[in-house]
Formats: sequence, C-alpha cells, structure tokens
Amino acid sequence: MGFLLEYEPSDGYVEIINRGNCGLNYITFGILRLEYGKSYFGNSGDDETALIVLSGKCDVRVKASLCFSVDGRTHVFGGKAHGVYVPPDTNYVINGVEQTEIAVCKAPADPNLKVEPAFVTPNNVLVRTVGQNNWKRYVHDVIDTRIDASKLVVGETFNPPGNWSSYPPHRHDFDNLPEESDQEELYFFKIEPSQGFGIQRIYTDDLSVNEAYVIKNNSVVAIPKGYHPVAAVPGYHLYYLWILAGEKRILKPKDDPAHTWIKESKPVIMNLKGE
Repeated sequence: MGFLLEYEPSDGYVEIINRGNCGLNYITFGILRLEYGKSYFGNSGDDETALIVLSGKCDVRVKASLCFSVDGRTHVFGGKAHGVYVPPDTNYVINGVEQTEIAVCKAPADPNLKVEPAFVTPNNVLVRTVGQNNWKRYVHDVIDTRIDASKLVVGETFNPPGNWSSYPPHRHDFDNLPEESDQEELYFFKIEPSQGFGIQRIYTDDLSVNEAYVIKNNSVVAIPKGYHPVAAVPGYHLYYLWILAGEKRILKPKDDPAHTWIKESKPVIMNLKGE
C-alpha cells in the first residue's frame, strides 16, 4: 500500500485524501486556495473541521454570527499559524482578502458533541523545542487539547536544514494506555527553498510495512500505522502540518525501543562553532 500523494496547487478546494483511503479511517484532508474577493461556503456536516491558514489574509464567518479576521503570514516559514475550529453541523464562509491558502482538516465527530467554534491566533499557538542537535525541531500546537473537540489534534513542525523529526522514531498504533494511544496521522509538507526535498520512512516492528519516500514541496503522506521519522536534507528547511485523529484524544506515542538510547546519549552532532 502506498502512503504518498502529491498536491498540485489550483484555485478553490481540492480534496487530497478522504477517510477510507491509504488506510485512514478518520482523516479527510484538502487544500483551499482563494484569490482576492473569492469566497468559499462550507458546512461541516458530521465532521469537525480545523481550518489552518497556511498563508494569506481572509475573513472566516462561522454560524453567520462569528467573524474571525486573519491577517496571516506570507508563507508557512514566516510565522505562527491562525486556526479556526468548526464544530459539526455548522455553516462557515471564508472570504479571501488576498491570495490565501488554507489546510482543511476533518474527522468524524462524536454525534453527541456539543462544543463552540474556536479561533486560534498566533499568540495562542504553543511552541515547543523538541529533541537536540541534529534531531532538534520546533513544534507548534494549534488545535490541541486546550480546545474542546472530539478527535482532531492539529499542529505544525519545522525542521532546520539537515535535521530529523519524529525522532527517535515513534508510533501511536495501539490502545494500550498508559504506554500508547491509538491515533492515525497525516503530514502535509512544504520545503524552503521549494526545489529541495526530504525523506520519510514508515515502518512497523515486523516490517510488514516498510516504506521510504522522497518528500517534495506539497507532498502528503498518510500514516495509518507505524513509526514515521522525517529528515530534511542539508540546505533546506522542511515544514509539515500534522493531523492526528483517534477514538481517544490523548497524545501518547511509543518510541521504537531500538532507538530510544539516543535520548540518553552524548550529542551525536556537536555544535562546534568553528572550533
């Protein structure tokens, strides 16, 4: 089974992957591109929806009464995101103030879910530095457990050139708390400069899944199961939007036991600073 897809930018909404494809049972994902003066009308239906503004400016109106103005970053590497959480069975309208690109992330909601829309500004994004040396990366939590929701958790990861993330390799395949919580995932990538590339591997303990992909700008990778480390090649910044969804909205990954030693090791790559 292949887990890699490529998004070709085009105007309007393009659904890239729907649950039921690539082994995903929950996540539906697409990209919405709006020019100045263009609008998109949506209804979340049975899904909860997270709108992550990748770039541009727009106004998002939810339930006809809540209007959120997004004066966004010029590109994903230009700052922290704005996000809007839309509960199920809710109308929303997005109006482009300038050229805007938005990630549309969906998952089926609990039919008894009763929550309100939420607007996440850059000041509300939680920034974490994870790892060290050549596996240091910067994780931005956008739609996280601070927001009442059913299944979705959404954020962004930024890899410096040459660095790894999702490392040590981890998985979230089994409902085995407190050791591990079962959640599927999807990554959407950007590369800066855009002609660069990265590498992603997805594998299971028994290697019944053992895939490696060359990641380009606008690549999408579905991760229904398995460990899933990512590398940025030297000279290129790598970004990915990550979407998690599962029956329990609990983030509890399990590291690959073969590689956990690195957390206690001396630095693999030293910052020599010219010495």
